[in-house]
Amino acid sequence: MAYDFSTSDTAISLRGQLLLASPVLADGIFDHAVIVLSEHSIRDGAVGNILNHRTTTCVKDILPGKSFRALHQLPVHQGGSVATDQLTFSSLSWDETKGLHFEHRISAENASELVSMPNHIVTACIGHSAWAPGQLENELTQNTWITLPPCHEIFTFAHDLSLWSKLLKGASPYHHLLSQAPKNPLLN
Repeated sequence: MAYDFSTSDTAISLRGQLLLASPVLADGIFDHAVIVLSEHSIRDGAVGNILNHRTTTCVKDILPGKSFRALHQLPVHQGGSVATDQLTFSSLSWDETKGLHFEHRISAENASELVSMPNHIVTACIGHSAWAPGQLENELTQNTWITLPPCHEIFTFAHDLSLWSKLLKGASPYHHLLSQAPKNPLLN
């Protein structure tokens, strides 16, 4: 999807949208990343979490106390390259009329309450993703990211590396082909 960010009074916000890393971001933290944006404005920049980069750590490895037992089995994701020394919790929920609702940086107590609620996904992330004002808009004009509106399927798909290709497959015929491309087409 193309956006025109050329004028300063453009009020386009991608808050709540999904960003899928273009294959040009094949190395590093954003390789096949699916990010949900919790904040976005031309003036302030953007913030989000990578949803599909699981680590080998669970919350119990970081918060072993009994107070957060409901969260112990929750896998910890690498949310981005900013504040990688911080564990944060987020909540995704779905309403048939309003669509996706995303809350970033909820308390561990709130996460413990929401983790067992239907139509909610609680994520634990080390770090988050962030863009300075104008940075994300510039990257979008260079086709570094593919934007998609959130869909209910995000609640049925596993939040691992397969999420990227599953979401792309449903976006368009072009994106379906892109989702099936090998990681490095030059090696074929």
